Amino acid sequence: MNTSLSELELQGMEARVAAAQAGPWKSWVEGRDFLGGSNFIQTGQGADRGEDIEMTGATVADFMAAARQDLPRLIAEVRRLRGLLNRAN
Repeated sequence: MNTSLSELELQGMEARVAAAQAGPWKSWVEGRDFLGGSNFIQTGQGADRGEDIEMTGATVADFMAAARQDLPRLIAEVRRLRGLLNRAN
């Protein structure tokens, strides 16, 4: 299995991140974070808050909410490391 990412794949990830509701996203799980209601992901905050995403299950909700913040950082780190490798070669 080839695990390296092409620039085109990074651009696709970046485009999906840019198209998503602004972050941060936060997972709210009934029984863990509050009592009553349902599990959901809060997208954005304050004036930038988007529609909530209703969920069933904390594990998936936590992963999805964190991905909104994690992906931009991972894309930037891949590019930074590639830049260092290119300068070394």
